[in-house]
Amino acid sequence: MEKMLVLIKPDGVARGLMGKIMSRIEDKGFIIGAMKMLHADRKLAEELYLPHKGKGFYEPLVDYITSGPILALVLSGENLIAQVRAMMGATDPGKAAPGSIRGDFGVRIEHNIIHGSDSPESADREIAVFFKETEIMVYKNTAAAWL
Repeated sequence: MEKMLVLIKPDGVARGLMGKIMSRIEDKGFIIGAMKMLHADRKLAEELYLPHKGKGFYEPLVDYITSGPILALVLSGENLIAQVRAMMGATDPGKAAPGSIRGDFGVRIEHNIIHGSDSPESADREIAVFFKETEIMVYKNTAAAWL
């Protein structure tokens, strides 16, 4: 079973999209094992985006993620990362398919609603930025047999 970090970014929180996004995740049958709303400071943002340090979009990305509250989620499920990233849609909302989260709610690439881990390795690293292992619930979704 895979795990991943999903962040509903400041624009998603400010626009009241948390419930809609979480509903899509739960409707798909994925488990939300941890959830935390917070206002990320620069230190946390730099740790999250460390792999992008030195790239042209790094500073705007750090500024953006620290601009308002975010909702951090730890998800688990089978083939989770590929499926959730497909649900998220292309990074650029203008290129994201209708029906995807970014395609339906995103406005521009700089403010694209949601972040999701792109590999099991990045998921482990990113989850540790936001959560202690003891904060993450692991349980069997009893509806899984029906999905």
